[in-house]
Amino acid sequence: MFVFVCAGCGAELTTPLSQVALPVHAHQKYGNGTQLPVLMESGTFAVEPEPSGPPWRRWEEIDPDEATARGIYAPVYALSDGVPGAIVIAPGDACGTLLIPEKSGGYCCGLDGADGPNMACKACGLPVASRIDDCSLWQAVWLAPDAVCRLPFEGADAAPRSWEELTEERAGTPPFEPITTWGSPQGTSHCWSWSPQWEAAAGRALAHLLAASQGGPVTVPDGLARQVFQRALDALLPAGPSARRAVLTGPGYPTPDADADILLVPTHPQTGEVWTPDSSAYRVPLPFGVWQWMVSPEPDLPVPTSGSLPDSVLRDDFDAPALHPGRLFRADPRVFQHTLARLPAVRSPWLREVLENLTQHMRAGLF
Repeated sequence: MFVFVCAGCGAELTTPLSQVALPVHAHQKYGNGTQLPVLMESGTFAVEPEPSGPPWRRWEEIDPDEATARGIYAPVYALSDGVPGAIVIAPGDACGTLLIPEKSGGYCCGLDGADGPNMACKACGLPVASRIDDCSLWQAVWLAPDAVCRLPFEGADAAPRSWEELTEERAGTPPFEPITTWGSPQGTSHCWSWSPQWEAAAGRALAHLLAASQGGPVTVPDGLARQVFQRALDALLPAGPSARRAVLTGPGYPTPDADADILLVPTHPQTGEVWTPDSSAYRVPLPFGVWQWMVSPEPDLPVPTSGSLPDSVLRDDFDAPALHPGRLFRADPRVFQHTLARLPAVRSPWLREVLENLTQHMRAGLF
């Protein structure tokens, strides 16, 4: 485990934390006026390997060779020249800090960190972090990598859980969840929606599926995988008689057939490792919780109605199934764009065209 301390004076800025993989939805902007929960589980931290935050340069200012060296193979709006290695934690795990009033950019419904670090070390005043809690953003504190130091804490971290242990825990991520929004004339409102985490996961996975398609049709398994991917695949890829076949596989599942061209596999939530089967097929990564629900969906859970009854009266209203979203699934366009631009396959003209037409695909309801 580790604690993070101020690089200026050494004051502790966090509780003891264990490192986990950076969530695929870490930079997601979801909906409009949506209240998203805390990004990180308490007691954990993750590291963003790419540069982040200001200063920024527009794509036109960047030499193509520099972009390639940074692992970016298609145009993006802008690239950060900030320091790589930002650390994200749950807001409740921060300590010894104060908000900086003049750095409170955002304020649609909260802070967005656009003005740079908005939290300072309470002991010496050094700007050390950005608190993010604006609408449509995951709530988090991002520690500035050049303003903090990571120190070992007494006691070693437990070893990462094995794939078998993860499978037995059955800590899947449900595909549907209630979403709360601000800003309606009636005030706060609620709706039942596809999970933002699923939409982000699908954005990354869809980019990999297109890269693995080699420009031909792709089929995915029936069930949730078909709901999530097939509509977009059919719209973005040409029809044809010899489709490449994607299958779900992972720990505890049989070795995929030899004719499986693409494998939908889990990533380890602690290490970020992609599960590696004994196969040369292209691996498409899915967050473990999404993958687990996709391979073994749980039945709709009953939802109790609101209100209360006297203690002497038995409830009989627990048999209503959970509601489903009122729209077709859409992958997150920003996560899709971010991922595809970083895959070498995007240098193919047909894949570059997919990126160039992303706005039109969004209007068509694919994203």
